[in-house]
Amino acid sequence: MVELIKHGVYLIDGAEIRTDATGMPTPDEARENTITYGILRSHDVDGSKGKKMRIRFDAMMSHDITYVGIIQTARASGLDKFPLPYAMTNCHNSLCAVGGTINEDDHVFGLSAAKKYGGIYVPANQAVIHQYAREAMVKCGNMILGSDSHTRYGSLGNMGVGEGGGELVKQLLKNTWDINAPEVVLVWLEGKPRKGVGPHDVAISLVKATFESGFVKNKVLEFAGPGVKELPIDFRNGIDIMTTETTCLSSIWVTDDEVKHHYEIHKRPQDYRELKPGNVAYYDAMIKIDLSTQESMIALPFHPSNAYTIHELQENPVEILKAVEEDAKKRFGDKIQVDLVDKVIDGKVHADQGIIAGCSGGTYDNLSAAASIMKGASIGNDYFTMSAYPQSVPVYLATTRNRIAEELLEAGVVIKPAFCGPCFGAGDVPSNNGLSIRHTTRNFPNREGSKPGQGQISLVALMDARSIAATAANGGVITAATDVDYTDDHKPYDFDERVYQRRVYNGFDHADLNQELKYGPNIKDWPKMYPMQDNMLLELAAVIHDPVTTTDELIPSGETSSYRSNPLKLSEFALSRRVPEYVGLSKRIQAQDLERRAGNVPENVAAALAKVGAKAEDTSFGSCVFANRPGDGSAREQAASCQKVLGGDANICYEYATKRYRSNCINWGIVPFTIAPETEFNYNPGDFVFVPGIREAIVSGKEEIDAKVITADGVKDIHLFFQNLTADEREILAQGCLMNYYKSKK
Repeated sequence: MVELIKHGVYLIDGAEIRTDATGMPTPDEARENTITYGILRSHDVDGSKGKKMRIRFDAMMSHDITYVGIIQTARASGLDKFPLPYAMTNCHNSLCAVGGTINEDDHVFGLSAAKKYGGIYVPANQAVIHQYAREAMVKCGNMILGSDSHTRYGSLGNMGVGEGGGELVKQLLKNTWDINAPEVVLVWLEGKPRKGVGPHDVAISLVKATFESGFVKNKVLEFAGPGVKELPIDFRNGIDIMTTETTCLSSIWVTDDEVKHHYEIHKRPQDYRELKPGNVAYYDAMIKIDLSTQESMIALPFHPSNAYTIHELQENPVEILKAVEEDAKKRFGDKIQVDLVDKVIDGKVHADQGIIAGCSGGTYDNLSAAASIMKGASIGNDYFTMSAYPQSVPVYLATTRNRIAEELLEAGVVIKPAFCGPCFGAGDVPSNNGLSIRHTTRNFPNREGSKPGQGQISLVALMDARSIAATAANGGVITAATDVDYTDDHKPYDFDERVYQRRVYNGFDHADLNQELKYGPNIKDWPKMYPMQDNMLLELAAVIHDPVTTTDELIPSGETSSYRSNPLKLSEFALSRRVPEYVGLSKRIQAQDLERRAGNVPENVAAALAKVGAKAEDTSFGSCVFANRPGDGSAREQAASCQKVLGGDANICYEYATKRYRSNCINWGIVPFTIAPETEFNYNPGDFVFVPGIREAIVSGKEEIDAKVITADGVKDIHLFFQNLTADEREILAQGCLMNYYKSKK
């Protein structure tokens, strides 16, 4: 289904793939002819064709887990008004009831900020963030920056990038997103999908093929090939949104009449233009996908790349599910008991719940296909339940007008308003040991809302909406949609723009600085953060040797996100489901640093400094997290800011899973140290790392430094790296965080 070609290729006239470089321009020259470079170069403020890019975006997107913190940070840094269209949707905490008035207080703040600074405000349940962007914000050849990792609109000719809030703050202050000129990978589509195959099947296969090896990490995926024309827009969108799970930087597709039709039905024909590679374009690698051989897929816990065909699972269910149980035991120890093999009844795997939701699942075409498969059937009155979330009110309205909602309801499916909750654990939490099959974006631990630290767990497997519907119609027995016969004769999607015209506040270019921001009691300013001192003493507060540590483990999603606008309250949840003792240790370290700053050096700090001959007055004392590969998953900056609020000064790892998490660390003044692959890190919480001369090293442009690990057994050497930092990033680290950096410029 998916083939990886690990060497560079030339694409000639958009049709012929050539590996022979004879007579061809150099890779650097021909890479400029990709769609990717055409867009990036047009947004690079330097206007050069160098190896560094400084990008200004055309528009931005945030949701209600992130926009309050972004605006608060921008205000503290000198925000005047929004210099570009900035849409704030309310799709992440619109149904979350934890915290009393907290959620609606934040929504009121968001509307007041849109009025004051000239923003776009999308009320709760009107649309999930990425569907609103697709329907109202995208333009061919444009770039959108979002504070959500799934900011991907390449299938509509608009490059989308998901980053932490600090990067959005930079754009609000008319600064740039700074990157190394990226490699570009050609995704060549051939063939036509069989009936029953949906976008999630292709996306899961793509993630399975690329994630573990890092084949496309921090690269741009460019989709082309004869198979593109065989895919409707919702199918393309469904693949595109999942490219985030490959850890690529962004994505872009060739555009055609299908994309043109999207802009026409959304009453924005002027925003369409044809995008295609130049006559000779170079790609650093290629992924070939034969759509005609694609099968129905299932991604088992705890990652979208842990994937099998549904037929493979049903042929060998016990062995495959036992492997998931063993993985769970490694992750959670004896805190929980996973009994997935119990889902095998009469040789077939049974699910307890089906969900179709969010930016990937709740599309019109997915709901239309699901209703067609379930027409005349029933989910029954046993343990299996099912919910569907149309991804916007216009989509919901179309499903009611075209009898899709009626057919789903008749089959027993509960239809709910536009909401992202099932994607991150704030809705439809299954029962303990329940298995939920979902057309959503992720199935990381806790993304379904359970709390392993409290002895409970439920599990999520990702499947396409079509196979979820086939499963529901089959009494919960996991079933490939390619094994059922159905006819989808519903009308195609027709967008009704009146919904947004009546409900969305569009204040871009109409800022009114006389408007007052409306604060609720849970919206708090950021606490004081200190500039970097000459030397750094770190105490390890968490040491995690899992292969990958997700942002959901660094700061859990779900109900904890209700406290997103209160930095001190939210930080109480940092690493709570992975290292419960982290918060207490970090608070103690932070308190001791405050004592040191007051001239009362704690005994353990003095003893550690004495072992390396350092002075307390010019050596900061902060907490540190070690993880093998941290930062996969969400773009939420809280994964880093909560560490900083608790006095975190550094992360140490072998590799950062994503650029966005590393950028979040930098913007919050957390030094992103790495160590060489051959370095053994056999240290424990309570051990110290002393980094002499770190401020001078950062400011002077160095990229590595000798440090010391201080343990009860003595002092050992360790070599730390902090490579590929821009001049601005070095100053941000030296100043202690992005806000301090901007204050220093006033």
